[in-house]
Amino acid sequence: MRFRLGSLLNTAKFLLLFTIAYNLVEGVVAITAGVVAGSIALIAFGADSYLEVAAAGIVYWRFSKNGSSDSENSDERVERFVGWTFLILALAVLVQVVISFSEGSGAKESIVGISLAIVSITIMPTVALWKLRLAADLDIRSLAAESKETLACSYLSVTLLAGLATNAIFGWWWLDPITALMLVPWLVREGLEGVRETDDNDESARLCSCRKCMFGLRQIRSGCRLNEVTN
Repeated sequence: MRFRLGSLLNTAKFLLLFTIAYNLVEGVVAITAGVVAGSIALIAFGADSYLEVAAAGIVYWRFSKNGSSDSENSDERVERFVGWTFLILALAVLVQVVISFSEGSGAKESIVGISLAIVSITIMPTVALWKLRLAADLDIRSLAAESKETLACSYLSVTLLAGLATNAIFGWWWLDPITALMLVPWLVREGLEGVRETDDNDESARLCSCRKCMFGLRQIRSGCRLNEVTN
């Protein structure tokens, strides 16, 4: 059991380091390409990458400091920090939408930006779901919150690609800000859940590792694990 726990924690650390390294590179490429193309969407996407770096970095620090999943107080502080990054990301998306509509232009054509979005869509959803599964197996809420932020950034990769491609082909500049705006309610909800105090004695607040709950991605009810076993 200890060997399996250690293996899961090491895998989670590796994925967090990969997330940090990837987003550092992604941020530089996106911001550079955005400046060259004059694309607000690309620049904002690059800035979002560094929010993900901050979230992954603080969760990795939490693992490195404690070396286990037993420090509940540390986990709560990290979860609140990640919650604030969700709210900042929601604000950043809103600012991007307002600027795009005020200027009447969305994501400009950029081969580098399109290539970056395709790579992100190919890699990061898998990384996010893998981390989410590990978070559910280890029952570590801070890792689950960070995994959801990776999913959010993956969604923004989809909106970026849609905006870059459709604006280049059809001139539909408004598609990028509208699709990005659809993510804001979810970002706000996750952010508020993260920054609020949680009741550690509430069993229903625990993460679930069953597939019916998508490894904690969905809201779950108490007894879900038991239902999974008995069914």
